Amino acid sequence: MPNEPTVLTREEWTARAADHAARVDVATAGHRERRAEGREHPVEDFLFRYYRLSPGRLRRWHPGAGVVLRDAAGTERAGWRHHRVDGDAVVVDVGSVLAARGEAVRFVTGLLTATLERPPHLGCFGLHEWAMVHRLSEDDVRHPGWPLRLGPEGTDAVLERHTVRCSHHDAFRFFTDTAVPLNVLRPTRADQQALEQPGCLHAGMDVYKWCFTLEPLVPGDLTLDAFDLAREIRVLDMQASPYDLRALGYEPVRVESPEGKAEYLSRQRDFARRSNVLRRRLLALLETATSDVSSTGPRR
Repeated sequence: MPNEPTVLTREEWTARAADHAARVDVATAGHRERRAEGREHPVEDFLFRYYRLSPGRLRRWHPGAGVVLRDAAGTERAGWRHHRVDGDAVVVDVGSVLAARGEAVRFVTGLLTATLERPPHLGCFGLHEWAMVHRLSEDDVRHPGWPLRLGPEGTDAVLERHTVRCSHHDAFRFFTDTAVPLNVLRPTRADQQALEQPGCLHAGMDVYKWCFTLEPLVPGDLTLDAFDLAREIRVLDMQASPYDLRALGYEPVRVESPEGKAEYLSRQRDFARRSNVLRRRLLALLETATSDVSSTGPRR
């Protein structure tokens, strides 16, 4: 039997949409101001530049699969892609989403499931950022406006005396040519499901990507929870990097020292736990949506 839908009155769903928009406005205010002024921030702008989801699109609230929006048939939502009108209401057309994005749903489901089955690997110490500047001059690094804390030679030395075990393809592909041989793994897109593990900072940030990739199946609160966690993870990502960002208020996590390693491990362990909570929420939602369609058949 399909699950009973959640029914929201117009007052309820418009309030949720307004709260969502306000939450996004607060979270993106700095980015929008900098963009208007042509300025960049090496930490806070990453999620918009790398994941290419605009604040405007993030601001659009989705109730998610299995939610009925009453008195919405006369609104713009009635014309949104993968939505359908049902009497005076609008609902997400799960069958339409699966027909168009079924492969993506299966990929994300498989990836999240495999990631949850693995223990977190907690010994990377954020060295992927160090590998992205290995043997480069300070003018050629990804953030040339910010100095390297230890200088080019000191940065290279830290990387070279550690074991590098980056399992994330989208981090590994930015390694410099000289850093590639230092990594004990060769992650590719094809083996992402075989290598993804919850201790990886980039995998934790990617939960946000999987949420907005599968909209409108995914409710806005889950997408924003994943966005907030991704922002926190990005802070550690850059605090543990070789860049000196103290002028922006970020104290370095000195992973070249025992104290820095201990701090990194503690925060990484917490992010692994919290990202797994979001993975389970997203998986449960996808499983419910797909099982409902399977039990009733796709709507024509």
